[in-house]
Amino acid sequence: MLSKNQSKLLRALAQKKYRKQHQQYLVQGEKNILELLDAGLKVVHLFATTEFLSAHSAKLAGVTCTETDSDSLSKVSTLVSNNAAIAIVPFPESAEVDTSGIVLALDGVSDPGNLGTIIRLADWYGLNQVVVSEDCADHLNPKVISATMGSFVRIDVVRCDLPEFLASYSGDIYGAYLDGENVHGTAFCARGVLVMGSESHGIREPVGQYINTPITIPAFGVAESLNVAMATGIILDNMKRQN
Repeated sequence: MLSKNQSKLLRALAQKKYRKQHQQYLVQGEKNILELLDAGLKVVHLFATTEFLSAHSAKLAGVTCTETDSDSLSKVSTLVSNNAAIAIVPFPESAEVDTSGIVLALDGVSDPGNLGTIIRLADWYGLNQVVVSEDCADHLNPKVISATMGSFVRIDVVRCDLPEFLASYSGDIYGAYLDGENVHGTAFCARGVLVMGSESHGIREPVGQYINTPITIPAFGVAESLNVAMATGIILDNMKRQN
């Protein structure tokens, strides 16, 4: 069963300051836990129901596990349902930006659900990383991890000074705007940076000054704008179809 100290730690790791302090984050729910185990990533401690431990015993060799009940897990989880297991995981190692292909860069995307969905999209379209500005949502936020649906184990998130990175980049830098070149007619290069702006402010000027190819998704109706994750998927699809 969960001890008081373990419960306290699990609740604490839902907050950014304690994740940073402990250099650990939470992975919750059966699917994300199984993706974590299949990827071979280190698990500090796994808390799970009897049913989960029995069903996946072959994957748990060498993993420190504590058996508990779903009610106890629900009390310390950020999930409303699917509380079969919670893992404490060490922070991933820092990665460098890979500029050999398409670089997906996010400027100030603050919604955890959108960030998680974009990480999932990057995985779907065969990217290996997402570059984020320093003020983007914390990619180790439990809501982000849950929204990735397991893709967090395959996508490196590189947090950096985005204007500084773009200033040093040599190549095409595409930026999503409401007015720009139609993505359906844009000749995308196999190597380049795609910048997506925040939900409320779009691409900000310190980043926008480095964009040399503004692009847009043409509208056929009267909606004011697209969700940033949806727009990212549409543009990545256009880019990947050409390359």
